[in-house]
Amino acid sequence: MSRLGRIRAEADAGWRSFVRRRTAVFFTFFFPVILIVIFGALVRTDPAGDGLFAEPAGWYIPGYLAVVVLFTPLSRMGSEVARHREGNRFEKLATTPLSRFEWLLAQTVVNAVIIGLAGLLILGLVLALTGAEIAFSALLVPYVVVGVICFCGIGAMLGSYTDSRDGAVAASNTIALPLLFLSETFITLEQLPGWFEPLVNLSPLTYFARGVRAAAYPDATTPAVAGVDPALANLAILTALAVITFALGARSIPRTD
Repeated sequence: MSRLGRIRAEADAGWRSFVRRRTAVFFTFFFPVILIVIFGALVRTDPAGDGLFAEPAGWYIPGYLAVVVLFTPLSRMGSEVARHREGNRFEKLATTPLSRFEWLLAQTVVNAVIIGLAGLLILGLVLALTGAEIAFSALLVPYVVVGVICFCGIGAMLGSYTDSRDGAVAASNTIALPLLFLSETFITLEQLPGWFEPLVNLSPLTYFARGVRAAAYPDATTPAVAGVDPALANLAILTALAVITFALGARSIPRTD
């Protein structure tokens, strides 16, 4: 079987495994919906005020998309790798032609499809409930795909180095929750202490948020990077980070258990 055939077969198995777990399907789509209803429809934005949610509704589009681009790969990949370790599945995998890189790529494809569907749902709800005005840019697709690759790599590392599925999920939530609010998604740099800005720039999610905002909400006037259009520059940075994290994630997956 060719490499493409192996990846396709593993991705098909991963997809069927996901849809069979109805609780996972439900909460994958339900959690971001609840977040949008609470923050987008009930709390609402107040562009004329101060504090949180003082920006126009369109400014928060990257934050809503980040919920699934960040949480879903971290938790799903972390728990999936940990589950394979507990069941000694990587030892069996080592006896097949499927490499660790191919296995992770297949799982990433499954996550990209899931998150793509969830992203469409999120955009539809945001537009319907908040009245946000956005520009539908073709760059949104590569941003979601590259973001998924990046955080699948990080999730694979979490699953490889924690001692159980519960530990992997706990670690992913511990990392994801601060990143969600401290990566220019829901809180602007002006609302954070000046000394915190270098830490914001260390987060891959920051470049996702800046780039998606530049592509989908041009009124935000996202600054250019070295004179390059911010939508393209931030995508290039995120892509470089995704290559690194994915390579590290594939390398961290154990050959045997």
